[in-house]
Amino acid sequence: MPSLTWPSKQQPETLSAHLHTEAYLFPHGKGAFSAEEKIENRLILGDNLRVMAALLPEYEGKIDLIYADPPFFSNQRYRARVGRGEDSRQPEEWELAKGYQDKWDNLDEYLDMLYPRLILMHRLLSPTGTFYLHLDWHANAYARILLDEIFGYERLNNEIIWTYHGPSPIRSAFNRKHDTILFYTKGKEYTFNVDDVRIPYADSTVNTFQSSKKAGFGKKPNLKRGKVPEDWWYFPVVARLHSERTGYPTQKPESLLERIITASSNKGDIVADFFAGSGTTATVAARLGRRFIVSDAQWRAIHTTRSRFVQNVLLGEEGGEESPPARLKLQREGEVPPQVRQSRGDAVELRGKTLVLNPNLADELDYWEADPNWQPDSGDSIFRSVVQAARPRRKGKIATELELPFVGENICVRLVNVNGDKLETVLGNR
Repeated sequence: MPSLTWPSKQQPETLSAHLHTEAYLFPHGKGAFSAEEKIENRLILGDNLRVMAALLPEYEGKIDLIYADPPFFSNQRYRARVGRGEDSRQPEEWELAKGYQDKWDNLDEYLDMLYPRLILMHRLLSPTGTFYLHLDWHANAYARILLDEIFGYERLNNEIIWTYHGPSPIRSAFNRKHDTILFYTKGKEYTFNVDDVRIPYADSTVNTFQSSKKAGFGKKPNLKRGKVPEDWWYFPVVARLHSERTGYPTQKPESLLERIITASSNKGDIVADFFAGSGTTATVAARLGRRFIVSDAQWRAIHTTRSRFVQNVLLGEEGGEESPPARLKLQREGEVPPQVRQSRGDAVELRGKTLVLNPNLADELDYWEADPNWQPDSGDSIFRSVVQAARPRRKGKIATELELPFVGENICVRLVNVNGDKLETVLGNR
């Protein structure tokens, strides 16, 4: 069959890579604080080529679903919105920070990035695993040929069109208002929960069948059960979904990922996303009772995902009384430690079991958390985040008090301001 070639095309080289665990996150202070083996959800900072290489020894052939939303070959640089309360109609006044760049010298360079990563994702998929690749008109045609080569032409299940509305500056062509999602399976046997993704029939269809026995040439569908969605999906873009906005560029709506994860995985399955971005995959996977592994090369993406995860737990969207909130392992590829500087001494005060933030810091902080039993000299330097507060995504200030479930000899508090600076302060309790 035809294949796509270019001068620099090559198989991925064997990489020697490993993951370093930096922290565990226990939302609401719940969980076995030292039981690493029970923390299955991972949030990883690093180049996903090296991250996936490091995961191969443990996860090759074991991941049930991978959703990939890589750069689109748009040749743009994207900024993350970090301000709050600004007029959404005046982007020139927004407070922005570095997001990620989708800039390439040429198409060959872009394919050099994409091809080896697609191969590693295929290796990580279980024999019954499914893969969704999300692109648009810039490069989806090339990606489909590569996926036919890697998975096999017969393994393409759907070419899904995600369509949406929105303004466009284009005046020389039809407005480009859809993305393409290529749905492949690794083998003939795979998960597809058809009844879980059914949607209601349109009112016009219901009325037609109710008004005439001849409708449908005598073949009446099960109107109560609903229908399987077509391969074109309409979901509003996040710009129109105020409650979901994180400020991270090219964020995808939760309803889109909810359909994919519901259809192609079961509770307890492992869902992965190696271009995590704003963290939609992790958020939805946790809410649906799936385990997840997500990674991104940009610190801002990891921070957004972590903050979103904490806020969703605090809002009661995950876990609940019957099931504790999902716990999280934070890792990075390699041994390079994060740049953390000591915070000023009056940043946080301990009053009994309550940590009280200096009110003067509330406007500049984006996130803070605490380990109530910090023991870096014991040979275990892993930070155990037991309580957390994240700055509200839309309006309002960050919580200025955190109630500790217990108090150890030393309490380590880590803070992140809106510019991404990481601060740390240690409080003694003697």
